Amino acid sequence: MAANSPSTAATLALIADDMREVDKVIAARLQSSVPLVGSVAQYIISAGGKRLRPALLLLTCGALEYKGEQRFNLAAVVEFIHTATLLHDDVVDESTLRRGRPTANEAFGNPASVLVGDFLHTRSFQMMVEAGSMRILQVLADATNVIAEGEVQQLMNTHDASLDEAGYLHVIRSKTAKLFEASARLAAILAGSTPDIEQACADYGQALGTAFQVIDDVLDYDGDAQEMGKNLGDDLREGKVTLPLIIAMQRGSQAQRELLRNVIETGSADELQPVIAIIRETGALTATRDAAAAQARLAMDAAAKLPANPYTKGLLQLAAQLLERRT
Repeated sequence: MAANSPSTAATLALIADDMREVDKVIAARLQSSVPLVGSVAQYIISAGGKRLRPALLLLTCGALEYKGEQRFNLAAVVEFIHTATLLHDDVVDESTLRRGRPTANEAFGNPASVLVGDFLHTRSFQMMVEAGSMRILQVLADATNVIAEGEVQQLMNTHDASLDEAGYLHVIRSKTAKLFEASARLAAILAGSTPDIEQACADYGQALGTAFQVIDDVLDYDGDAQEMGKNLGDDLREGKVTLPLIIAMQRGSQAQRELLRNVIETGSADELQPVIAIIRETGALTATRDAAAAQARLAMDAAAKLPANPYTKGLLQLAAQLLERRT
C-alpha cells in the first residue's frame, strides 16, 4: 500500500482511535503463562505491517454505522489469524526476512514459530466464541479452513511450470483474499445488514484482497527490497509460480519459455536478472498490474453499494491507492 499517500493516511485516520482500542485487545490477549508464547507472538505483531484486515473490518463497520465494542474483538481476531498464517508460511517457505528484520523462525526457530502460530489460531477461536454468534463463528471457521486449503494447494503447485491463471487465482483467493472477504463480511453481520449489503461487503473484501496479492506478486520482481523489507525474487526461490511468470510463459519465445521452465522447476535464483528481463520484455508486469486494476475496480463497484459517508469513501480510496503500492 502506498503508505505515504495523503488519501491513504486520511482514510486510516478515520479509524485511528478504533485501531488503538484493537491494539489494547491484542496486547491483552497475547498474555500467556508460557513466556515464549508471548515473546514470539509479540515479536511478529510488533514488527508493524499494514494491519489491513482489521482496518478493513473497522472501516466497513464505520460505513455501516456499527459502533459496538465487538468490532475491536473481531478486528483483533482477524489480525491473530493473519499473524498465525505468517508464522506458518515463513516456516514452510524457509523465509529469513520479513518487514526488514529476521522472521520469527529465523529468530526463535521453526518449532517455536509453528507452535505459537497454533496458539494464535486457538486464541482467535476463543475470542470468536465470546462474540456469541454462530454466524460469526461459521464465517471465521470457514475462512480459516479455506486459507489452510489454499496453503496446501500452493505447496502442491510449487515448481509447477504448467500452472495457469485460473489455478493461480484459486490459490490467492483462498490463501489471501478469503480473510479480507471475511473481515468485511463480519462488519456487515455485526451491523445486522441486509443480505445484499453483506454480499457487497464480501465482494469488496475478496476483490481488494485479490488485487493486494496480485500487486504483491508484481513487487517480487519489480519492487525495492529495502522498501519492502524482504528479498527480491523470494517467490522464484520458493518455486512459487505467480501471475508475472505465468503471463511471461504464455508470451515468451520458445527459448524464453525454456529458461523460465527450468528456473521454476529448479527454484534457482541465479537466473533472477534474466527472468526479470523476460518478464519485462513480454509485458508481463504491465499485464499483471492491469489484472490488479480490474480487481480494484470490482472492489470499488462493490463499495459504491454501501451508504455514502466518509468511511465508504475511505474504502473506495483504499482500492484506488492499492495500485500505487510499492511496499
